[in-house]
Amino acid sequence: MKKIILLLLVLFIISSCEGSDSYQGKWKAVDPKGNKFEIIFSPTVFIIKDTTGKIDKYKYTQNSIKSENSIETYGVLLEDGRGYQIHFPLKDESVGLILDENEVQMYTISRKAYTTYEELYKLN
Repeated sequence: MKKIILLLLVLFIISSCEGSDSYQGKWKAVDPKGNKFEIIFSPTVFIIKDTTGKIDKYKYTQNSIKSENSIETYGVLLEDGRGYQIHFPLKDESVGLILDENEVQMYTISRKAYTTYEELYKLN
């Protein structure tokens, strides 16, 4: 019984985690078709704004962190159950990718400029 309670407590703590400081804030984003967006991460909500001004708002929790050879990947889980990864292939975490559950690119993200997937990997 104690193991079940402990497991439930750990699951609760993991599921209520706020987003990492590494990806919070404003990002310039580009989807695979070249469309431009602004993405803003706060601790529990992120907003996607397109060039027409349309805004989509999503509640999320951070559910994983993976670090390998200075490459960081954060897992986020939306309120509706969809999961995404925020992947930083560079050490400084100024550019990255948002991937879906199947590791398919949804957006490239950059703090400074709209960056395509091809440009991102030219930086390596």
